Amino acid sequence: MWQDFHGSRKSHRFALAGACLLVSCAIAQEAAPPELQPPDASRSIAVLHASGVQIYVCKRAQGNALSWAFKAPEAELRDDSGKLVVRHYAGPTWAAPDGSTVTGKVLRQAANARAPDSIPLLLLQATSSGGAGLFAAVRYVQRLNTQGGIAPAQACTQEGQESRVPYRADYVFLE
Repeated sequence: MWQDFHGSRKSHRFALAGACLLVSCAIAQEAAPPELQPPDASRSIAVLHASGVQIYVCKRAQGNALSWAFKAPEAELRDDSGKLVVRHYAGPTWAAPDGSTVTGKVLRQAANARAPDSIPLLLLQATSSGGAGLFAAVRYVQRLNTQGGIAPAQACTQEGQESRVPYRADYVFLE
């Protein structure tokens, strides 16, 4: 009897995990403003949750003034269970443990109306991908539900100085 009950609990866990993935995909897609929808039909293949930093570097701007300029992201993307699935870095590039990668370019962006002091929401188009695996068929990436990550409000004082600003976001990978 215990074995039947335990097996039943395991089945329920798998069903619940599948339902959570579907709900997560639906929530992320619902959160995407119309201007960040891909230009053609596409299907979500993964919704992952990023935690990391946006890296800014102090550079000379016009008029010789110093200001913060975006350098690169550095983040870990996890699934709903908390398992590390992807690393995100300059390019912007996403790399999975299966060896697949995708690099994108920004097509469109929109302010995050729910968190105005956060980096913008994005729609990116894949410009290259490598390896068979998770990213083999990715054509678009959406960055949604952003929190934080904007350049420091405090002026920079030394050229080359870096600032690592924490951020969170959901990334939707579409084929």
